Amino acid sequence: MAESPAQSGAELVPQQAESDLASLVFAITGPLMHFNLAEMSQQVQMGMENMLKLVSEIDQNSVGIKEEIEKSKDYAMEKKRVLEEEKEQFQKAAYTILDMLSNRG
Repeated sequence: MAESPAQSGAELVPQQAESDLASLVFAITGPLMHFNLAEMSQQVQMGMENMLKLVSEIDQNSVGIKEEIEKSKDYAMEKKRVLEEEKEQFQKAAYTILDMLSNRG
């Protein structure tokens, strides 16, 4: 059975209205979506820049911490060397005193 022209026209009216409505919605929301995407992109870029600044600060701080650790190691090694020398001097003095006491008797 063939379609009547009245039915075809009736179906076209809702389709045309739907198409017009979709065009209107896009015309209204299209610039808003573009604005939101641009704003979001700018926020992401700012976030990335802030993260890069933080990474740079962390790198600088870690270099400073490593330098302090090296200084502490050097100080500890020097202190150990001094203590070893003092220990040897006390041992020599103790042996000298023991020799003196043993030679008396």
